[in-house]
Amino acid sequence: MAIEVHLDVMLAKRKMKLKDLSEQVGVSVVNLSILKQGKVKAVRFSTLSAICEALDCQPGDLLEFVPDKQPETE
Repeated sequence: MAIEVHLDVMLAKRKMKLKDLSEQVGVSVVNLSILKQGKVKAVRFSTLSAICEALDCQPGDLLEFVPDKQPETE
């Protein structure tokens, strides 16, 4: 199972740059970039809340659960 991060999509929809989001939420561009790439192991709720507030979105707009593909059985 995996969690996909759609921060890049939300930034594009809001016509916002990562640098602008960084300034609004108080998180470094480097850390936001790592999040955008989906390479983080954890996200604080306070950070997620700040991102959602800045982008006027819900957590589900940023994160998506993608289950592992199960092998087909016959």
